[in-house]
Amino acid sequence: MQNLENKKRMETWKVQSSDEKGFHKVITPDTCECQEAQMFRLNLPAGESYTLESNELELHPVLLAGKAKLSGHASLDQDMEKFDSCYIPGNDKLTITAKEDCIFYIAGAKYEGIGEPHFRKFDITLPIGDVHQIHGEGVGQREVMFTLAPQDSASKLICGLTWSGEGAWTSWPPHQHEKDLEEVYCYFDMPLPKFGFHISYLKSGEVEDIVTHTVHSGTMVQAPCGYHPTVASPGSRNAYLWVLAAFRPESRRYDLAINDPVFDK
Repeated sequence: MQNLENKKRMETWKVQSSDEKGFHKVITPDTCECQEAQMFRLNLPAGESYTLESNELELHPVLLAGKAKLSGHASLDQDMEKFDSCYIPGNDKLTITAKEDCIFYIAGAKYEGIGEPHFRKFDITLPIGDVHQIHGEGVGQREVMFTLAPQDSASKLICGLTWSGEGAWTSWPPHQHEKDLEEVYCYFDMPLPKFGFHISYLKSGEVEDIVTHTVHSGTMVQAPCGYHPTVASPGSRNAYLWVLAAFRPESRRYDLAINDPVFDK
């Protein structure tokens, strides 16, 4: 039997981020169900600068479009290209100057005193290992590149980029990690009419209670709890930045996902 109250709750988990110029709060505790994982978007036109101040948060900007220059930070004097990323701990700041029109997705979580400034150059040619990984098999196989890996110093965040196969599934079999971490999927490089589906359901095997979110570039979907597989439409690939935020630093781990036992065969 369908639980309409749960479905109504899950329908609120999708947020479409703004294409307008500037810094935008997309997922924050005062407006969304997620209380640990926060998401921001910075749309910065070529030639303009923005100073990112972390205050009580640790922040992890990932460049999804354009080229930029980082400055104003002793450890992060870097040029950025598409898919490069960095990290600043709490009570820190960083100036970003756009060389081309830029889109940044910026993950945030409460800073707990653990974390060092960090820059990662995107390199898809890295061998399979700690940063470059292949997950799943068959129609569920996907490619993963960590932008903020478990071995990197941070308080709560672990983040990475995932690409599905064409018309294929990711996060299959469905998993949840609700006792330890929240997650947000942040989609990019899927301009309409390309689209995918992000699926949410709360309890093992209760697929009649599924809520299906249509996703494309700019869509961000929360997973404060429950299972969250995704699938791409034919001719498309789902591409997203996933952001895990631990409830406490000791659960900042990548091995805590629990597969739905009815599909984990």
